[in-house]
Amino acid sequence: MAYLTRVLDAELDRLIDGGITAMAIEGPKAAGKTATATQRAATVFELDRPQVRDLARADPERLIAADPPVLLDEWQQVPELWDLVKRAVDQDPAPGRFMLTGSASRNHTGTHSGAGRIIRLRMRPMASAERGASPSVSLEGLLSGQLDAIAGNSDMRLDRYVEEILASGFPAIRRLGAAARVAQLDGYIARVVDRDFAEVGHEVRRPDVLLRWLRAYAAAVSTTAAFETIRDAATAGDADKPARTTVGPYRDALERLWVIEEVPAWGPTKNHLKRLTAAPKHQLADPALAARLLGLDAGALLSGAEPDPIVPRDGTFLGALFESLVTLDVRVYAQASGAAVHHLRTQRGEHEIDLIVVRPDQRVVALEVKLSANIDERDVKHLVWLRDQIGDELLDAAVITTGEFAYRRPDGIAVIPLALLGP
Repeated sequence: MAYLTRVLDAELDRLIDGGITAMAIEGPKAAGKTATATQRAATVFELDRPQVRDLARADPERLIAADPPVLLDEWQQVPELWDLVKRAVDQDPAPGRFMLTGSASRNHTGTHSGAGRIIRLRMRPMASAERGASPSVSLEGLLSGQLDAIAGNSDMRLDRYVEEILASGFPAIRRLGAAARVAQLDGYIARVVDRDFAEVGHEVRRPDVLLRWLRAYAAAVSTTAAFETIRDAATAGDADKPARTTVGPYRDALERLWVIEEVPAWGPTKNHLKRLTAAPKHQLADPALAARLLGLDAGALLSGAEPDPIVPRDGTFLGALFESLVTLDVRVYAQASGAAVHHLRTQRGEHEIDLIVVRPDQRVVALEVKLSANIDERDVKHLVWLRDQIGDELLDAAVITTGEFAYRRPDGIAVIPLALLGP
């Protein structure tokens, strides 16, 4: 399969050119970490192969001394390699010597954080710009605060966005036919439940309970539902609910496997905004996983089908999945600009903004997500409210839509079809 250029490629090249010796590329299985790292590696050690693990344990220095750049793929299988790389960096900080890829983070008391020696980079499933879209609007441009003119048109319509949600951003899965994709996504979920938890040191005694919890979590994507609500939804009708100590570790393990990646609440420090919720917004690594966990296909989504059990939320479940897709895209693009992604919700819910993209200087771009081709005053009211609250700290504001045209409204709010947004 031909390699598809990723947004992370440019970031990796900048870091190597800037003198970085070692980089760890982390993210969910099948996101494309190995393929991206292999483009730059002279020597590859695949540590998910038993014979390579045996070599690494018997003669780890041999791996470190191989011709650079050296790729240690699935390094967490032999976690002591992390400290060996750290020491090798101390001894010879030549740029681009090591790349480490990992699909699970593991807690080892003897493992150095790598701070100052090993740069950590997150790789996510493919964003729209990596899937073949032709963006005309740059998130980096929005973050510049220049309020540039917005233009472009897209032939993507709602049914195409539904196709993209279901196709997934996992490179090897999305190239398959529809039936094969379903089978692969089912296998992905089964592996998480049956095998991957063991990689992060968590024993699953009741796989059925974990699977039900995952399905309830999928039903809660793009909401701030309490974890107690998710637990209740997962065990609806059960008189004997599992204890919090049983389901509590699920979240931690799934985060360490990068299967879930919640959107943290924004906590501004430079303005008078108070009374904001601290609850995160729930998201799986890829919206295709949420759709598959709930057994929803294109026909069901386009006919307005809702998951059962239902976790309370505003809007339709298709709207929640579209927000998941937008969130994935924005996270990929924001990382390329050195920005972080949050959400905003006041404690009583009077105001909500789906995504707050935060520059290192804490100035922000605010993004609302609408499953609509047409935008009116109701769709921008929270963005206008935020501009009134924080003034110049708001660099730009936009509504991300399923429409045809990108433009800037007379009030300055940008309207951008998702297919036209890029890094």
